[in-house]
Amino acid sequence: MKKIMVVEDESIVRLDIVEMLKAASYDIASAVSNGEKAIEATEKVKPDLIIMDIKMPKLNGLKASKIIGKKYEDIPILILTAYSQSEFVEEAKQPNIVGYIVKPISESQLLPAVEIALAQSDKMKTLKNEIEQSYIEIENRKIIEKAKGHLMTQLKISENEAYQKLRKLSMDNQVGIDIVARKVISQ
Repeated sequence: MKKIMVVEDESIVRLDIVEMLKAASYDIASAVSNGEKAIEATEKVKPDLIIMDIKMPKLNGLKASKIIGKKYEDIPILILTAYSQSEFVEEAKQPNIVGYIVKPISESQLLPAVEIALAQSDKMKTLKNEIEQSYIEIENRKIIEKAKGHLMTQLKISENEAYQKLRKLSMDNQVGIDIVARKVISQ
């Protein structure tokens, strides 16, 4: 079950949002009244989604979103506001802000926005992992190529023979070929 944090300074609105989400079987990780508390709560509960009002005392939602986004770029934020002026919309264009809901909030408006925000967040996390895995594979490929070059020079063998030697060492020692390649390079 996905954990959601609600950040809203008006207690009645905050309670309404919490009740709508609970009725839809979401886990409410935290419900706080301002941006400072949102930052503290994010540290503790690490929610899957934050629903945050813009206009709040102490620290507004957009500033809190920027602070949270710097440390937790994977946590999406849905912005709530009674204001639809273009300056707020422009300022809300942050990488971690995935939606903008204008008050008054209805269940038919909130729940689809939450579902879409969570789905997009999951897709982004998957893409990020795939990209990281691709970088690792590219680096491993570079190391294997370098190790083949070392073996070709030292043993005066062909590229295919060098690769077969790395592969055999990998299988004999039951370790990845990239690990064998690193050992060859370090010798």
